[in-house]
Amino acid sequence: MTQPKINKTNAARLLDKEKITYRLIPYTVDPDNLAAQHVADELGEDIRRVFKTIVLHGERTGHFVCVVPGDHEIDLKKAAKAAGDKKAELIPMKELLPLTGYIRGGCSPIGMKKHFTTFIDASAQEFDTIFVSAGVRGLQIEITPDDLARAARATFTDIAD
Repeated sequence: MTQPKINKTNAARLLDKEKITYRLIPYTVDPDNLAAQHVADELGEDIRRVFKTIVLHGERTGHFVCVVPGDHEIDLKKAAKAAGDKKAELIPMKELLPLTGYIRGGCSPIGMKKHFTTFIDASAQEFDTIFVSAGVRGLQIEITPDDLARAARATFTDIAD
């Protein structure tokens, strides 16, 4: 039986360009449930390995990106501190697409319209590979945490609650 063709996303093309090993894994999207737990269930993977990408705005430093495990929320104080700010907040959902080129449920830390300072929760380093959005709903990238950090020019730090 042949596998359906998976179209490469911008994030995947950037990984190819950097010669970074990864795997694209499709899953069934439920538009009414974009939660990381649904993605983990569809992949048959541990929710702690499925990471979500969150875009924030710091009061002084501007926009930055945080990648946190699916079973945690972003700790705004820790995230602000990592970015060198006193305070940070989530960007309004309507700003996500124009700012990053990605929609909710399909936001990848790789290949945004422009590069933003990026932080990956340190818990990612506990796993051989983790999953992040490939840049569209219904497709995940499996990648080593170090390769994700290299591709996203990210730093590991404690940013989850």
